[in-house]
Amino acid sequence: MRAPPLLSRCCFSPPASAPRPVLPSPFPGAACRPPPAVARSVSVSVEAPAAAAEPAKAGAASATPRRRLILLRHGESAAGGRSTRDHDRPLSKAGRADAISVSNKLQQMGWIPELILCSDATRTKETLKILQEHVQGLSKAVVHFIPSFYSIAAMDGQTAEHLQKSICEYSTDEILTVMCMGHNKGWEEAASVFSGDSVVLETCNAALLEAAGKSWVEVDKSVSDRLQFVKLAVS
Repeated sequence: MRAPPLLSRCCFSPPASAPRPVLPSPFPGAACRPPPAVARSVSVSVEAPAAAAEPAKAGAASATPRRRLILLRHGESAAGGRSTRDHDRPLSKAGRADAISVSNKLQQMGWIPELILCSDATRTKETLKILQEHVQGLSKAVVHFIPSFYSIAAMDGQTAEHLQKSICEYSTDEILTVMCMGHNKGWEEAASVFSGDSVVLETCNAALLEAAGKSWVEVDKSVSDRLQFVKLAVS
């Protein structure tokens, strides 16, 4: 399937024990079925920042809306006991702190999802809970916990297509910002496919992708030649 056209990409990294997030833009018109309906300080280096999309002006019904996709990897998890399954491992103290840092950055940038598709693993659900507590407006987002997000991430080359199909299934044309929360190696692979570049997502890193399209199936290829980077590094 074709790699999605990417418009903006950002990388942020939480404190030293915290990982670094990456920001790119949504995927291109994929062949998915149409939608039903260690302590560190954070320093920001910005080049052509990804600002929130401007609302369409009255009467500009034909304007193609901007669609934004956030691929967020869960925060760092604790080791857990011998009897603890990997699926059930909770966030570590550093992982919780990093989730707060990423929450603040998403709030600052105005990337607030209306739809959240989340792995049902404990560490991913705990990351989401922290985001909901710290990002204004996030509690209004529709949330779906998808068990397959946990398993698909371990399979080579299957995550990008799976995410596209899931977004088409759960989203509608009216939803402009979607966040998918999950795991490596799949999330890195998907971000790389969607952005057309090699993307590294450490724990609690996010890839932000943006493109134009009248639906989540259709995206404007005219933006595929523009890449913007916003980097949040830890010092």
